[in-house]
Amino acid sequence: MRTGAPVRLCASVVAVSAALVALPAGAQSQSPVTLGEVVVTATRVEQSLANVLADVTVIEAEAIARSGAVSLADVLVHVPGIEMVRNGGPLGTTSLYLRGGNTNHTVVLIDGIRLDTQNGSGGATWQSIPAQQIDHIEILRGPAAAIYGSDAMAGVIQVFTKKGQSGFQPSLGFGFASFGTRTATAGLLGGFEGWRYALSLGHETSDGYNIQPAANPDKDDYTRDTATLRLGRDLVAGHKLDATWLYTDADAGYDSTTSQSNVNYAKDNRTVQKLNALGMNWRAKWSDVWSSTVGVTQALDHYQTLPSPGAVPSYDTETTIQTALWNNTLRWRDAIWTVGLEGRRDALTNSGTTPKNTKRNQDALALGYGSQMDAHSWQANVRLDHDSDFGDHTTETLAYGYKWSPQWRLSASMGTGFRSPTLYQRFSDYGFAGLKPEESFNRELGVTYRYETQTLSVVAYNNQITNLIAFGAAGACVSSFGCYANTAKATLQGVTLSGESRWGSTVWSASLDLQDPVDADNGNRLARRAQTVLKLGAETSWQGWNWKADVLLSGDRFDDAPNKTLLPGYGLLNVGASRSIAPQTELLVRLDNLGDKAYETAKGYANPGRTLFVGMKWTGL
Repeated sequence: MRTGAPVRLCASVVAVSAALVALPAGAQSQSPVTLGEVVVTATRVEQSLANVLADVTVIEAEAIARSGAVSLADVLVHVPGIEMVRNGGPLGTTSLYLRGGNTNHTVVLIDGIRLDTQNGSGGATWQSIPAQQIDHIEILRGPAAAIYGSDAMAGVIQVFTKKGQSGFQPSLGFGFASFGTRTATAGLLGGFEGWRYALSLGHETSDGYNIQPAANPDKDDYTRDTATLRLGRDLVAGHKLDATWLYTDADAGYDSTTSQSNVNYAKDNRTVQKLNALGMNWRAKWSDVWSSTVGVTQALDHYQTLPSPGAVPSYDTETTIQTALWNNTLRWRDAIWTVGLEGRRDALTNSGTTPKNTKRNQDALALGYGSQMDAHSWQANVRLDHDSDFGDHTTETLAYGYKWSPQWRLSASMGTGFRSPTLYQRFSDYGFAGLKPEESFNRELGVTYRYETQTLSVVAYNNQITNLIAFGAAGACVSSFGCYANTAKATLQGVTLSGESRWGSTVWSASLDLQDPVDADNGNRLARRAQTVLKLGAETSWQGWNWKADVLLSGDRFDDAPNKTLLPGYGLLNVGASRSIAPQTELLVRLDNLGDKAYETAKGYANPGRTLFVGMKWTGL
């Protein structure tokens, strides 16, 4: 690390670690951590969380429901190693920085459906993913390109929606919040004669708040409608068929400039975004040795700006991501072998690109090996991707774990990754067809402790990225305003400490991120990333209520690459409570930003002040 601050804070890491481990073990029968949780993110093979060598966090449905979160971004903001940045309100452009990587360095999958955009710099549209139908989330920190291909340079976030079971279970929910916000949800869960279904509908509307006080002092409203459907069918023994459909339609006002002198933006523009995603997969267990999965997916992301009178013309773009996967798992004695074939088709339709319709293909062969013998664990993966524009690209991962006691394990890993430029970065007026793919090399070392209701993890990492694509000054492109170019090298290094423990009836959680994401060419910190982020949480039951509180403390950050504009650090306190008020009926009250803190994660864009939410949910039958 460049500065002495992270080094000094390492002493705090050790102290906090010792404190978490030393918490009393009383009343630990109701464990907040299930060591038998199945995780598929790390290797695309079902494994117990306790046996996974990668740095993984699992968020269960109950935790999501208690949070009262409306979108996926609201859930992820509390996860170790993650920072969320918004250019505007809840439906404004949202960026996720995992371990300091860019938002386009993280792969996002919903029931195996890959979400991405080929517009701009790429990455998933976090603000368009609803939370009400999520069963659980798996967050993998660290490069996983050897398993998931292009873009998985910082990690993978996999979302699994709820599955129907036998019977019939309807649900209804509604809520009211500050800024004239109203929410409503409806759902059906059930199954019959081998079929399973889960349907969820959601509506959210808000008068909004003043997002850019310096540019356009008005409220920026928004509306979002969502629908999720999951169908499953049990075929013959060992064979299952599943399908998922996700739809989002969002409309939001926004202020696109911080200058009051720009008359073209004197009034609000609007953004209209529609996400339509569909996936199907067939899981087959052919024998005790061989099982396989066949899946096909398509995600269509349509983004459009509607200008105010006198503004510049509208912006209209559409991305289609299609994938096909055949993954095979062979379990023999103490080893697990995987062989996978994957195809991906990207298409972008945008009037600002030449040609207007651009396409790219990526096809891959992936091999994996894992074993666990006594105290020793191994994991190795290699993948060959053939890109229609950039040719062959090989990525690898190698991980080793040593469990020197039933509670403690040491793990070490290294891996490579890559990310192909988006079609917009190559073929728009701001693009350069000669861009090279970004490449990464990551090394990390971790120690984990698990005992009953106590968990502790300390992970140190160093991720070197070359050919980093950035938008800079005019150069080898049509536009005189600026161009995309391979202009930088980046070093993402840091330490993540996280832990959870039950003390009496209270579950305590904490995470501390000490990171130094810098431009390796000039030593400047990467824009909009803090060096220190502390997250604390507590949950307990008292007087018939379930109480929850969390604290987020973030250090300062620079808004720009030259590190000229400093955004101050901030602290947030959120509290909430829930209880059953009638049979199958739950009341939820949440107060976010209790201290009414004014803060910015992007220059000129205000975040909401103190926000009260009151909601109710009925789960019938």
